[in-house]
Amino acid sequence: MPELPEVETMVRGIRNDCSGRTISSVEFVRCQRKPISVSPERETVVQRLKGRRIENVHRLAKRILLELDSRETVVVEPRMTGLLLVSEPPTAEHRRVVWHFEPSPDRAHHLEFWDRRGLGTLSLLTHDQLVDLRLKLGPDALTITEQQWQSRLSKTVREIKVALLDQSLVAGIGNLYASEILHRSGISPLRSAATLTVKQIAKLDEATHHILNEAIRYEGSTLTDGTYRNALNKDGSYQNHHRVYQKAGTRCFTCGKAEIQRIVQAQRATFFCSRCQK
Repeated sequence: MPELPEVETMVRGIRNDCSGRTISSVEFVRCQRKPISVSPERETVVQRLKGRRIENVHRLAKRILLELDSRETVVVEPRMTGLLLVSEPPTAEHRRVVWHFEPSPDRAHHLEFWDRRGLGTLSLLTHDQLVDLRLKLGPDALTITEQQWQSRLSKTVREIKVALLDQSLVAGIGNLYASEILHRSGISPLRSAATLTVKQIAKLDEATHHILNEAIRYEGSTLTDGTYRNALNKDGSYQNHHRVYQKAGTRCFTCGKAEIQRIVQAQRATFFCSRCQK
């Protein structure tokens, strides 16, 4: 489930404990579950990371970047159920990777990647490979401008909800926050992206920044499956502020009259109010 707010929260949660730390060893934990994707080979990753220093921790769309003093970068994509933690993980059987650090007073001894379903990925990229990855992604959802929205949406006739999930159009928005953003914008998820007016694009831009920043402030959304946890293995709380996501059949909080509906678009569930989002 981790989307931009959850990944940004993870980055902020691990940055202090990881930045400037030297990696003494990397452990790929023996796991009986579906294995995560690792590139290059695990043995190569272990060799190339040993003794390297983590210069900084950043976010790229829905990925966490550990920048190394070798000019290589560890790229972790949590996908549906992955977490990066500096505390004990939710369960022992879903532990995947542990970065052990040289001791540092008052800071974590290790960083851990935990993934219940094994859908996450770990890649060690060269500088040029990271540049190529950045070129494949659209503007970050936290910094995209109205002008960029206008330029990009005008070129696609896809339904706006589907377009928002395209990471090459705008990077960082996932299924949950797409529904919430469109509800705050008052835009139907069925509307063709290319037909949005200037006024609607302004509302979309405002809603995107507001929703994502609010979700970061509340440290993300922990849903009923309890999968998402922050870097200290604690729940986020933005789920308490959702207006439409997973609220099908309940009365709309905004208008107080219509019921929230659920439809499927591009094989993903969409939640919206037909009265607020005509």
